[in-house]
Amino acid sequence: MKQETEQLLNTFIAEWQNTPEKNKTTFLHLKDYLSSKEGVDLDFIARPGVTYSLRGIHKDQEAKDLFVMVDVIEDVTRWLSICFYGDMITDPDGKGDFVPGGLLGEDAVCFDLEEQDDNLVKYIEARLDEAWGAAGK
Repeated sequence: MKQETEQLLNTFIAEWQNTPEKNKTTFLHLKDYLSSKEGVDLDFIARPGVTYSLRGIHKDQEAKDLFVMVDVIEDVTRWLSICFYGDMITDPDGKGDFVPGGLLGEDAVCFDLEEQDDNLVKYIEARLDEAWGAAGK
């Protein structure tokens, strides 16, 4: 991650107040999970008042610009939307929402977290593993 981008992300995290929904905790967990993957670079794009997007990019990725986007959605309370290209993951339990053209103009599967849900986070981690593997091919 570029130094300027990392500073922007760190400021965003520092200014994000904890809430009973624990979405900040979940966001940090997913950020760390992505960071632990070999060959992953992170990017962060802030659109204050709309979304804050953490993007996972595999160093060997050529066909697409990223393999996952973890969005923090600004609303009454902040919530998370974790989106993958539809052709990079499976969703065997049907927990995601199919979004035509939903990820940089391509079909996506997105998982929304309005509050901390450890079971759904584990399910999303499995999707992260799939997307990471697909991106590195």
